[in-house]
Amino acid sequence: MVGNGVRLEVAGPIVFFGYDWDDNMTIQWFPGHMNKARRRMVETLGRIDLVAEIVDARIPLASRNPMLAELTDEKPRLVLLNKSDLADPKVTKEWITYFRDELGLSALAVDAMDPKSVKKIPGVCKALFDKYLKQTGRSFHRARFRILIAGIPNVGKSSLINRLANKKIARTGDRPAVTTTEQWVKIDKAMELLDTPGILWPKFEGDSVGEYLAATGAIRDTVFDLAAISEFAIGILNERYPQGFRERFRLAQELSNPMDILEAIGKKRGCLGSGGVVDVEKACGLFLRELRSGKLGRITLERIPSLDDSCAVE
Repeated sequence: MVGNGVRLEVAGPIVFFGYDWDDNMTIQWFPGHMNKARRRMVETLGRIDLVAEIVDARIPLASRNPMLAELTDEKPRLVLLNKSDLADPKVTKEWITYFRDELGLSALAVDAMDPKSVKKIPGVCKALFDKYLKQTGRSFHRARFRILIAGIPNVGKSSLINRLANKKIARTGDRPAVTTTEQWVKIDKAMELLDTPGILWPKFEGDSVGEYLAATGAIRDTVFDLAAISEFAIGILNERYPQGFRERFRLAQELSNPMDILEAIGKKRGCLGSGGVVDVEKACGLFLRELRSGKLGRITLERIPSLDDSCAVE
């Protein structure tokens, strides 16, 4: 048992789902291949010059791996806020400022589907590494500059690598844990990338990290309560993006309770079971698909720590 809920273990990947002592939902998901990938990453660091950490621009801190700072061993790092086309552009700028001013990290908003956006990355990486060499007084003699591409599942690592290489090299998918082995990818004569499996961490820090990850699709839908996550996301949309969200589903103004809104969405979209009763699970699935695909507008779920309870990771 975990608090007032359950501790679920399955063969292969290990999944934890339950409630803490305050009845807040907690989600833990740490498949076996991720643990192996963590060990391999440590072994690989000696061959790496810079770490490009890809995060989801809609949940920039929640989609960071707090183990990465320890694992990367003081290597220069660049934070890439991918899926910026789905995020609120104003809030994305605030996040870039936060990473720079509060955490001392370079950050860049990118869209893996936009060639112009991706083309900026090699130049930024090279400039960052040159600055690192100058500050440390170290020399560089290898023919190729090596970058470790790291990030949790479903933040778009493989899509970004394919765009950088200008051909399909890494496997992609709209579900987490598509990449299961590491691979070197040559970008040009001067640069190569190391693609790694998405790595989550054994315990999520902060009350809402698991919920943010589940809402954006970083965790498989089969391991959490769809209704609880949908209610979590609806609460945020109601507070921060009410107009576009309500117009999309043609919601009555008096509706404010997340479960009532889910019921209304189910009725509007025909998610009905026998006797005309709303199938909540179908309504949740529909809502989450539209949220993740950007059909509800450009939305950032997570705010910087001064406005949110998330934990910063340096």
